[in-house]
Amino acid sequence: MGAVLKWSLAVTVAFVLVELAFGIQAHSLALVSDAGHNFTDALALLLAWTGVYFERKPPDESKTYGYHRTGVLAAFVNALALLILAGYILYASYRRWLEPRAVDEWTMLAVAALGLAVNGGIMWGLRSERGRDINIRSAWVHMLGDALGSLGIILGALIIHSTGWQRVDPLLSALIGLLIVWTAWDIVTESLNILLEGLPRGLKLEEVLSAMRQIEGVLDVHDLHIWSLGSSTHALSCHVRIDDLPPSASDAILRRLSQVLAERFGIRHTTVQFEHAGCQGCAYS
Repeated sequence: MGAVLKWSLAVTVAFVLVELAFGIQAHSLALVSDAGHNFTDALALLLAWTGVYFERKPPDESKTYGYHRTGVLAAFVNALALLILAGYILYASYRRWLEPRAVDEWTMLAVAALGLAVNGGIMWGLRSERGRDINIRSAWVHMLGDALGSLGIILGALIIHSTGWQRVDPLLSALIGLLIVWTAWDIVTESLNILLEGLPRGLKLEEVLSAMRQIEGVLDVHDLHIWSLGSSTHALSCHVRIDDLPPSASDAILRRLSQVLAERFGIRHTTVQFEHAGCQGCAYS
């Protein structure tokens, strides 16, 4: 995946320069806005590659859980940058709507078609990892937004050629800005949830509690906490009340708990503290 990200970064930077140059030449705010969006895509790919690199680093004395959240932090920063860019694009679109300028629709069409090919190719390269890593998904969603933006520019160029209505250009630019907000918001909320140690997406606390309480030997579960170390690495800590049993019997309960949590909920980092019935004030871990 690291090689795919580096290759994608190089292609994206090259396309940003091409799109910006031709956007200025064609007086197309839509192309210039899309070049700005693509620039943040380049940043997204750079951050994604950095995140992948650090996520693979093993734990050490100061980072005992490893560097899982590096990719999440990269996704969060990247999405915030997108929201700032979207605000600027919407402002520039408003100004251009008030003072429309003639644009070269054929240049818009050709550059947008090239952008569609570039972003489609990068999306294809990232498709296998996007469902497992929020960092990679952040980069993939960027590419999806740009691909849709390129489709919109192609359509706008055809409308300008057919009708001569120049305000299509700032209208497309505004739509690209709104598209950027849409693509960034989901990444902001999920990455912020991970950074604030919220319940991982897709998990329900009551379902986890119910599954644990159904395990033979478990009398009750309380002080349950579930959080994410990274986009696909979850952790859990809790207190489990059991009968006053010898260590061999309690170890069997612990193994069953770990198996259920791993297989049903994907939670493999667990800290379980046993509280034995009949031993008031005692706790064993």
